[in-house]
Amino acid sequence: MRYEILATGSDANCTVIERQIAVDMGVPWYKVAPYAKDLALVLLTHTHGDHFNKATVRRMAKNRPSLRWACGPWMVGPLLSNGVDRRCIDVLRMDEWQSYGRLGILVCAIETRHDVPNCAWCIWRDERDSIFYATDTGTLDGIEAKGYGTYLVEANYRDAELQQRIAEKMDAGGFAYETRAAETHLSWEQATEWLQENMAEWSLWVPMHEHKDKGGYQDGLVRSAPDAG
Repeated sequence: MRYEILATGSDANCTVIERQIAVDMGVPWYKVAPYAKDLALVLLTHTHGDHFNKATVRRMAKNRPSLRWACGPWMVGPLLSNGVDRRCIDVLRMDEWQSYGRLGILVCAIETRHDVPNCAWCIWRDERDSIFYATDTGTLDGIEAKGYGTYLVEANYRDAELQQRIAEKMDAGGFAYETRAAETHLSWEQATEWLQENMAEWSLWVPMHEHKDKGGYQDGLVRSAPDAG
Protein backbone atom coordinates (compact mmCIF):
# COMPACT_ATOMS: atom_id res chain seq x y z
CA MET A 1 0.00 0.00 0.00
CA ARG A 2 1.21 3.49 -0.79
CA TYR A 3 1.46 5.75 2.22
CA GLU A 4 2.48 9.33 2.95
CA ILE A 5 3.52 10.29 6.47
CA LEU A 6 2.38 13.88 6.89
CA ALA A 7 3.78 14.06 10.42
CA THR A 8 4.92 11.77 13.23
CA GLY A 9 6.10 12.71 16.71
CA SER A 10 4.92 14.64 19.75
CA ASP A 11 3.80 17.68 17.75
CA ALA A 12 1.53 16.07 15.15
CA ASN A 13 0.58 12.72 13.64
CA CYS A 14 -1.18 11.79 10.42
CA THR A 15 -0.48 9.15 7.79
CA VAL A 16 -2.42 9.02 4.51
CA ILE A 17 -2.77 5.67 2.74
CA GLU A 18 -3.65 5.42 -0.94
CA ARG A 19 -4.87 9.05 -0.65
CA GLN A 20 -8.16 7.63 0.66
CA ILE A 21 -7.45 6.59 4.26
CA ALA A 22 -5.97 8.70 7.06
CA VAL A 23 -4.64 7.25 10.29
CA ASP A 24 -5.04 9.96 12.94
CA MET A 25 -5.85 13.61 12.34
CA GLY A 26 -3.34 15.42 14.52
CA VAL A 27 -1.98 17.85 11.94
CA PRO A 28 -2.92 21.46 11.16
CA TRP A 29 -5.50 21.82 8.41
CA TYR A 30 -3.04 23.02 5.77
CA LYS A 31 -1.16 19.71 6.03
CA VAL A 32 -4.16 17.50 5.26
CA ALA A 33 -6.08 19.93 3.02
CA PRO A 34 -4.50 18.65 -0.25
CA TYR A 35 -5.90 15.18 0.53
CA ALA A 36 -9.25 16.18 2.01
CA LYS A 37 -11.40 15.76 -1.11
CA ASP A 38 -10.06 12.23 -1.73
CA LEU A 39 -10.36 10.87 1.80
CA ALA A 40 -13.03 8.25 2.38
CA LEU A 41 -12.08 7.00 5.86
CA VAL A 42 -10.25 8.27 8.94
CA LEU A 43 -8.96 5.80 11.54
CA LEU A 44 -8.37 7.32 14.97
CA THR A 45 -6.20 6.01 17.80
CA HIS A 46 -6.64 8.25 20.85
CA THR A 47 -7.55 11.71 22.12
CA HIS A 48 -4.15 13.35 22.60
CA GLY A 49 -3.91 16.57 20.62
CA ASP A 50 -0.98 15.44 18.50
CA HIS A 51 -3.21 12.66 17.15
CA PHE A 52 -6.56 14.48 17.29
CA ASN A 53 -6.33 18.14 16.27
CA LYS A 54 -9.75 19.53 17.19
CA ALA A 55 -9.60 22.47 14.81
CA THR A 56 -8.69 20.20 11.90
CA VAL A 57 -11.41 17.69 12.80
CA ARG A 58 -14.00 20.49 12.95
CA ARG A 59 -12.94 21.80 9.57
CA MET A 60 -12.91 18.33 8.05
CA ALA A 61 -16.41 17.67 9.44
CA LYS A 62 -17.63 20.91 7.88
CA ASN A 63 -15.96 20.43 4.49
CA ARG A 64 -16.57 16.65 4.28
CA PRO A 65 -19.79 16.00 6.24
CA SER A 66 -20.21 12.46 4.87
CA LEU A 67 -16.62 11.34 5.56
CA ARG A 68 -16.49 8.14 7.63
CA TRP A 69 -14.59 7.97 10.91
CA ALA A 70 -13.64 4.63 12.52
CA CYS A 71 -12.55 4.43 16.15
CA GLY A 72 -12.88 2.86 19.57
CA PRO A 73 -15.71 4.00 21.85
CA TRP A 74 -13.46 6.51 23.64
CA MET A 75 -13.35 8.70 20.51
CA VAL A 76 -17.12 9.10 20.01
CA GLY A 77 -17.56 12.00 22.44
CA PRO A 78 -14.64 14.03 21.07
CA LEU A 79 -15.87 13.47 17.50
CA LEU A 80 -19.42 14.56 18.30
CA SER A 81 -18.25 17.63 20.19
CA ASN A 82 -16.20 18.67 17.17
CA GLY A 83 -19.00 18.51 14.67
CA VAL A 84 -18.85 14.98 13.26
CA ASP A 85 -22.27 13.50 12.48
CA ARG A 86 -22.98 10.41 14.62
CA ARG A 87 -24.17 8.58 11.50
CA CYS A 88 -20.63 8.88 10.08
CA ILE A 89 -18.90 7.27 13.07
CA ASP A 90 -18.11 3.54 12.99
CA VAL A 91 -17.42 2.34 16.53
CA LEU A 92 -15.38 -0.82 16.10
CA ARG A 93 -15.10 -3.65 18.56
CA MET A 94 -11.51 -4.41 19.41
CA ASP A 95 -9.95 -7.38 17.58
CA GLU A 96 -12.84 -7.69 15.11
CA TRP A 97 -12.40 -7.06 11.39
CA GLN A 98 -14.57 -4.49 9.62
CA SER A 99 -14.98 -4.53 5.85
CA TYR A 100 -14.92 -1.34 3.80
CA GLY A 101 -15.88 -2.85 0.47
CA ARG A 102 -15.78 0.39 -1.46
CA LEU A 103 -12.13 0.72 -0.52
CA GLY A 104 -11.40 -2.98 -0.93
CA ILE A 105 -9.92 -3.28 2.56
CA LEU A 106 -10.47 -4.84 5.96
CA VAL A 107 -9.54 -2.93 9.11
CA CYS A 108 -9.13 -4.07 12.69
CA ALA A 109 -8.46 -2.05 15.85
CA ILE A 110 -6.35 -3.64 18.60
CA GLU A 111 -6.33 -2.00 22.02
CA THR A 112 -2.88 -0.94 23.21
CA ARG A 113 -1.48 0.41 26.47
CA HIS A 114 -0.95 4.15 26.84
CA ASP A 115 -1.93 6.74 29.48
CA VAL A 116 -5.31 7.13 27.76
CA PRO A 117 -7.36 4.53 25.85
CA ASN A 118 -5.56 3.82 22.58
CA CYS A 119 -5.41 1.33 19.73
CA ALA A 120 -3.23 0.06 16.90
CA TRP A 121 -4.66 -0.42 13.40
CA CYS A 122 -4.46 -3.34 10.98
CA ILE A 123 -5.28 -2.43 7.37
CA TRP A 124 -5.47 -5.41 5.03
CA ARG A 125 -6.02 -5.83 1.30
CA ASP A 126 -3.88 -8.90 0.77
CA GLU A 127 -0.76 -10.44 2.25
CA ARG A 128 1.73 -7.95 0.85
CA ASP A 129 -0.69 -5.06 0.40
CA SER A 130 -1.25 -4.42 4.10
CA ILE A 131 -0.20 -2.08 6.91
CA PHE A 132 0.15 -2.49 10.67
CA TYR A 133 0.24 0.87 12.50
CA ALA A 134 1.17 1.25 16.18
CA THR A 135 2.44 4.30 18.05
CA ASP A 136 2.12 5.71 21.58
CA THR A 137 2.15 2.39 23.40
CA GLY A 138 4.26 1.02 26.20
CA THR A 139 4.22 -2.54 24.86
CA LEU A 140 3.05 -4.74 22.01
CA ASP A 141 3.31 -7.88 24.14
CA GLY A 142 0.44 -10.23 23.43
CA ILE A 143 -0.33 -8.69 20.03
CA GLU A 144 0.28 -10.78 16.92
CA ALA A 145 0.37 -9.26 13.42
CA LYS A 146 2.35 -11.59 11.21
CA GLY A 147 3.30 -11.11 7.59
CA TYR A 148 2.16 -7.56 6.87
CA GLY A 149 3.67 -5.70 3.96
CA THR A 150 4.49 -2.54 5.94
CA TYR A 151 4.89 -1.93 9.65
CA LEU A 152 4.54 1.69 10.79
CA VAL A 153 5.70 1.04 14.34
CA GLU A 154 7.35 3.48 16.72
CA ALA A 155 10.91 3.13 17.95
CA ASN A 156 10.95 6.07 20.32
CA TYR A 157 14.28 5.72 22.10
CA ARG A 158 17.23 3.45 22.83
CA ASP A 159 17.02 1.96 26.30
CA ALA A 160 20.60 2.73 27.35
CA GLU A 161 20.49 6.31 26.06
CA LEU A 162 17.18 7.00 27.78
CA GLN A 163 18.37 5.63 31.11
CA GLN A 164 21.52 7.75 30.86
CA ARG A 165 19.48 10.91 30.27
CA ILE A 166 17.19 10.08 33.18
CA ALA A 167 20.16 9.49 35.51
CA GLU A 168 21.88 12.74 34.46
CA LYS A 169 18.75 14.81 35.07
CA MET A 170 17.99 13.13 38.38
CA ASP A 171 21.60 13.64 39.56
CA ALA A 172 21.27 17.33 38.69
CA GLY A 173 18.06 17.57 40.70
CA GLY A 174 15.92 18.11 37.62
CA PHE A 175 12.76 16.49 36.29
CA ALA A 176 13.28 13.72 33.77
CA TYR A 177 10.33 13.73 31.36
CA GLU A 178 11.95 10.67 29.79
CA THR A 179 10.49 8.50 32.55
CA ARG A 180 7.07 8.96 30.93
CA ALA A 181 8.46 7.89 27.55
CA ALA A 182 9.70 4.66 29.09
CA GLU A 183 6.19 3.87 30.33
CA THR A 184 4.12 4.96 27.33
CA HIS A 185 6.28 4.52 24.22
CA LEU A 186 8.13 1.64 22.58
CA SER A 187 11.91 1.55 22.70
CA TRP A 188 13.98 0.52 19.69
CA GLU A 189 14.75 -2.73 21.46
CA GLN A 190 11.09 -3.50 22.20
CA ALA A 191 10.09 -2.68 18.64
CA THR A 192 12.77 -4.78 16.99
CA GLU A 193 12.11 -7.79 19.22
CA TRP A 194 8.40 -7.69 18.36
CA LEU A 195 9.05 -7.08 14.65
CA GLN A 196 11.47 -9.99 14.40
CA GLU A 197 8.64 -12.24 15.59
CA ASN A 198 6.07 -10.83 13.15
CA MET A 199 7.71 -9.56 9.95
CA ALA A 200 7.98 -11.67 6.81
CA GLU A 201 10.99 -11.57 4.52
CA TRP A 202 9.19 -9.11 2.21
CA SER A 203 8.02 -6.80 5.03
CA LEU A 204 9.17 -3.19 5.45
CA TRP A 205 9.51 -1.43 8.79
CA VAL A 206 9.25 2.36 9.06
CA PRO A 207 10.31 3.47 12.56
CA MET A 208 7.90 6.15 13.84
CA HIS A 209 8.25 8.67 16.68
CA GLU A 210 12.01 8.46 16.86
CA HIS A 211 13.37 10.46 19.79
CA LYS A 212 16.32 12.81 19.33
CA ASP A 213 18.61 13.82 22.18
CA LYS A 214 17.93 17.56 21.91
CA GLY A 215 14.72 17.67 23.92
CA GLY A 216 11.28 16.76 22.67
CA TYR A 217 10.34 14.38 19.90
CA GLN A 218 11.30 14.93 16.29
CA ASP A 219 10.60 13.23 13.01
CA GLY A 220 13.38 10.83 12.06
CA LEU A 221 12.13 8.16 9.68
CA VAL A 222 14.54 5.41 8.72
CA ARG A 223 13.27 2.63 6.51
CA SER A 224 14.98 -0.58 7.54
CA ALA A 225 14.68 -4.20 8.50
CA PRO A 226 14.63 -4.80 12.27
CA ASP A 227 18.07 -4.72 13.83
CA ALA A 228 18.49 -4.51 17.57
CA GLY A 229 22.18 -3.73 17.28
